[in-house]
Amino acid sequence: MKITTFDPMIATKDAEAVIRLFEKLGFEKKHDVTANDGEKDVRRVRMKDSNGFHLDIAQISDIPRDISLIRMNVDNFDEAYDFLTSKGFINTKGDSKVETRTNVSAILASPSGFLINLVEHFKE
Repeated sequence: MKITTFDPMIATKDAEAVIRLFEKLGFEKKHDVTANDGEKDVRRVRMKDSNGFHLDIAQISDIPRDISLIRMNVDNFDEAYDFLTSKGFINTKGDSKVETRTNVSAILASPSGFLINLVEHFKE
């Protein structure tokens, strides 16, 4: 398994407010796409500043409060998932994964409580 991206991520009901805040801090939108995760539409925005730092923002309509996560993109989802769960990470939705035409993902909670959004993007 190879980690291809490792960035902070904010999941929120109000992406525009978070985007405006980080634009004032020097970040610019680099990618903005809305896709259906099988249950609902989720907007994903990738931002970058002049130092090369990235921030990902996910707008999720039914999230109860903003959540900070680490987005970890990998080249092999199943291998990474098995590794993390062997270390005590728990899938926050049971054994459920989100699968779209472009990626597969799951949010995993560490034994101490931090969250990782594990993602494998498919090359088109």
